[in-house]
Amino acid sequence: MCLILLAWRAHPDYPLVVAANRDEFFSRRTAAADFWEDAPDVLAGRDLEAGGTWLGITRQGRFAALTNFRDPQRILQGAPSRGDLVSRYLRGSELPQEFLQWLAPVAANYSGFNLVIGDRESLWYFSNCGEGAGQLTPGIYGLSNHLLDTPWPKVARGKSALGSALRALPDDRPFFALLRDDSIAPDEALPRTGISLEWERLLSAAFISTEGYGTRSATVLLMNASGNVRFVEQVFLPQAQPGERREFSLDLNGQAIR
Repeated sequence: MCLILLAWRAHPDYPLVVAANRDEFFSRRTAAADFWEDAPDVLAGRDLEAGGTWLGITRQGRFAALTNFRDPQRILQGAPSRGDLVSRYLRGSELPQEFLQWLAPVAANYSGFNLVIGDRESLWYFSNCGEGAGQLTPGIYGLSNHLLDTPWPKVARGKSALGSALRALPDDRPFFALLRDDSIAPDEALPRTGISLEWERLLSAAFISTEGYGTRSATVLLMNASGNVRFVEQVFLPQAQPGERREFSLDLNGQAIR
C-alpha cells in the first residue's frame, strides 16, 4: 500500500474505517481480495510473487495493513518479504502487542516498512524506521511511505477528506472519491526521498497512473459498532481503467459471512 487513511474510534457508530490505495507495478502478479484457501479466516488480496499481502482482515476482526518506507538506503538485498508480516499477523492469534514484541528484535532484517495492526479492542503502529511500537488513541490518521502522519500533501488532503466522508456513512462513495484524487502537489511541497523530482511529482498524488506503474486497487473497510464489516475492493487496470469490484460482508460475532 502507498496510502492508508484510518479513522479509529472517531465515529460513534463505526470504530474502524479504512480507505487505502495500493500502488504497484502492473507486471507484478496479484490476486484480488478473497478468503484464502490455505487460511480460510483471512480476507485479503494476495501478492502472487512473494505470497504475502498489503491489507486484510479476519473473521475474528484482526486487521493489518502495511506500506513501504520510501528511502533507497533502506532497501536490503535478499531481505524477507514485508508483505509476509501482514499475513503472519492475520494468520496468528497473538494480541497485537505480543506480535510487535516478536517483531521488534527482527525488524531490522526487513527493508523499510510501516505496519498497522489491531483487533476489535486496540490498534497499533510500528515502523522499523521510527521509534518502535505505539498504541493509537482515537482519531484520524494518515500513512504513506514515511512515518505515521508525516504531512505529505496527499496524507494531509486525505485525512481532511476522510473526516468529511465520515459524515456520509454508511455511504462508501465519498471514500472511493477521495482515493481517486490524482492531483499533483506543487514542487515546493514535495518530499525529498532520494528519487528523481519527476517521480516525486508522480507519487505525490493519492491516485497514481503512469506507464507500467500505478494504483492497482482501492479498498474501503467499514467496521460498525455491532461487529459488522463491509470490505470493498475496486481493482484498477493500466491507464486507470476500473476493473473488478469485490464486496464482502462479515459478522465478527460469528454469524453468516459472505
